[in-house]
Amino acid sequence: MKTINAIRMAGQEILPLIEGGKGVSVSTGVSSGHWAASGGVGTVSVVNADSYDEQGRVIPQVYHGRTRRERHEELISYAIAGGITQAQAAHELAGGQGRIHANILWEMGAAERIITGVLEGAKGLINGLTCGAGMPYRLSDIAARFGVPYYPIVSSARAFNALWKRAYSKAADLLGGVVYEDPWLAGGHNGLSNGEDPTRPQAPYERVLELRRLMRTFGLGDTPIIMAGGVWWLDEWEDWIDNPDLGPVAFQFGTRPLLTRESPIPDSWKQTLLHLKPGDVYLNKFSPTGFYSSAVNNSFMRGLRERSERQVAFSSEPLGAHVAAYGVGARKRLVYLAPADLARVQAWEAEGFTEALRTPDSTLVFETREHAAEIMADQVACMGCLSECRFSNWSQHGPDYSNGRKADPRSFCIQKTLQSISHAAPEDVEATENNLMFGGQSATRFASDPFYSNGFVPTVKQLFERILTGR
Repeated sequence: MKTINAIRMAGQEILPLIEGGKGVSVSTGVSSGHWAASGGVGTVSVVNADSYDEQGRVIPQVYHGRTRRERHEELISYAIAGGITQAQAAHELAGGQGRIHANILWEMGAAERIITGVLEGAKGLINGLTCGAGMPYRLSDIAARFGVPYYPIVSSARAFNALWKRAYSKAADLLGGVVYEDPWLAGGHNGLSNGEDPTRPQAPYERVLELRRLMRTFGLGDTPIIMAGGVWWLDEWEDWIDNPDLGPVAFQFGTRPLLTRESPIPDSWKQTLLHLKPGDVYLNKFSPTGFYSSAVNNSFMRGLRERSERQVAFSSEPLGAHVAAYGVGARKRLVYLAPADLARVQAWEAEGFTEALRTPDSTLVFETREHAAEIMADQVACMGCLSECRFSNWSQHGPDYSNGRKADPRSFCIQKTLQSISHAAPEDVEATENNLMFGGQSATRFASDPFYSNGFVPTVKQLFERILTGR
């Protein structure tokens, strides 16, 4: 195994091991601070991060506003306060070692306002901004305003080309690196384009080589590329290290740091990771963002898939094959189904799936009365955590804060489920089974890796040192 040497990133020598940012209340100041203290780059998430009371207890993010717009403002306040809190914790724990980056999602609600508020309140504590989940053209503007290096997350050379030509070329001196997040391997939201098949993954080497070739045409031959997604042991990536064709490369670990003693996720989540099998991680398109995402195929994901399978097309009047009348809702408003679909609906109703919910695509999905009521309550309670949301029809743009489409019951409230799983009681197996559990495709390797034999959970330092050995 080749020796892992430091690389130059944003003017500083750093070990090329990056902790990936992981959404709501998962990449905290504690986990990222310890990663930086080991000599790498720790990443705090400022996506609705936690704040604490005087006793160190998490302050619940409870919303009191009567309208979505009022609740949206509360969410922004929570996010800024939490981001500052986590940045402070990471800075203190790092002790001057490594670097601390802040991760934001460009498609989260009020992304620009939140990261600006965090940077103003945590001046000098954050060494870089990473940002994906969309096309963050204005990331370089924010970085330039605060003099902080920035690290866009892309899934193709084409995406970086668009970002560079539109915005980043004007702030080239602050571009610390480019994160290549593999759309088939990484956890969380992935950047699969409409022309890419989720069932036919492409090897990352050629895609990263294409990115490097493009970057060289912009004079960015020495700007690091950070490989994110599918990285487990570095000896599997030995041909990437000191490779003159690829140039300087660092490696990002998102899923593996979930399973450390400093990781804030509940023990039930950690135990789930230790027992995953091949096939237990599911690349799906149920997210209210509209992006594909990679998550553990638990009861929550199976429920979403089964809900979409209980789906039929309808028309508002007899048309073509849609001639069978069916009454929707308490008022039994008539729509028309294909006769074969009416028979399917009657079978679902006999099983207890009696509530027909309209989708934006002129279809009906069928749920139990209990789950239908929960869906409606979640949609009403929307606080605008995304810039636009398919589940609630929220949009932070426009005079009426609506995306102009009917809310889609085939999706879910992502803020609710991520808050629920990250703050579950340590042994609450039901919470980890019935909420969204993001994870990359490598999550299934915990169970077969001897490093975790007998249920061993390392400290961040132990994991970091183990990764440095290559195996």
